[in-house]
Amino acid sequence: MEDRFGIGAGGTGSTYAALSRESGTKMGLAASVVIYDELGQSESRDLLDALDTAMGKKAEPLMIVISTQAARDEAPLSQLIDCGLRIERGEIVDPTFHLTLHTAPLDANPWEFVTWKLANPALGDFRSLEDVKRLSLQAQRMPSAEMSFRNLILNQRVDTTVQFIDARSWSACGDVELFLPGLRGLPCYAGLDLAASKDLTALVLAFVGDDGEYIALPFCWLPGETLQEATDRDHMPYAVWAKDGHLLTFLGRTTDPKTVALKIAELHGTYNIRALAFDRWRIEDIKRELGAIGCSVELVPFGQGFKDMAPAVDMLERLVEEGKLLHGNHPVLSMCAVNAKTETDAAGNRKLSKRKSNGRIDALVALTMAVGIAARPAPVVDIEALIG
Repeated sequence: MEDRFGIGAGGTGSTYAALSRESGTKMGLAASVVIYDELGQSESRDLLDALDTAMGKKAEPLMIVISTQAARDEAPLSQLIDCGLRIERGEIVDPTFHLTLHTAPLDANPWEFVTWKLANPALGDFRSLEDVKRLSLQAQRMPSAEMSFRNLILNQRVDTTVQFIDARSWSACGDVELFLPGLRGLPCYAGLDLAASKDLTALVLAFVGDDGEYIALPFCWLPGETLQEATDRDHMPYAVWAKDGHLLTFLGRTTDPKTVALKIAELHGTYNIRALAFDRWRIEDIKRELGAIGCSVELVPFGQGFKDMAPAVDMLERLVEEGKLLHGNHPVLSMCAVNAKTETDAAGNRKLSKRKSNGRIDALVALTMAVGIAARPAPVVDIEALIG
């Protein structure tokens, strides 16, 4: 066959071409066969959907996706793989979909030949064994290279950058269904990260259990009229999360402090919030709205610098690693958790960094403030001073 748009040498009239990533020009292409290479590198499924839907014009179309795994659960490739795994487990039936997945388990020893072979069945054939050995040694000498080795060689769904929270540890904390009535009576603290006009607003409650466990209950908002814009911008399924009740929406196109204040008052009436930690950004709007509805929840300023954030970040990390933070895999909070990165000062103190993070981290910032304010020692009251 010719290199590009050529007539097949066998006289079938077939053509083939390498396509660009731009999806708008692929509408109605109606290909008989599509081979989509490295879908794992795409944050959007626009091109995939354009090609897939156009194939409906053919009697027996075939789409083949070949790729190394993506780093995130929300990625288009990850969604396809998860669908295929559900089919394999018998949870859904779809005879038109087939998954072949060569990957190494996350708990396997990444430096052993048997682990390499699981993800590379052609190892020692057309996949160079010596090259994998070289990359393995490099990854063992350089911890920063380990995640790339796991993703690109072991085909594991791991981020290639160093995150604040280990995704596996976070996921392990979510394997629990939260029983909301059981939260009443537990000490309750809150953190609020109020957004600018169109960004994500997050209010997270942290309940302290008798055994030292913390239970996170998040509430997140985006403006309803810009929900699709946010979906396209962040490449996150916000509309799906809103439909499923995991994401709340403001009326209109901007953040509405009154809506947030009403939710705070509702939750304070239910759980008796002991303190609500806040970033000073636009807090006067919240104070005004809380005052208008007569909500007397205690508001505590919480700086976003190293002084206030460092002990809260350390505590949150410890809770996650010890399996003592229960969050029920809330998708918006989990998105923020796996996005989050920190920055460190000369003394080794850490704070969450929206600038360095992969995407939205607002809900994790709110959770960090809630955990931080909950862990602060109660102020010492000088009784003699009070009675003169």
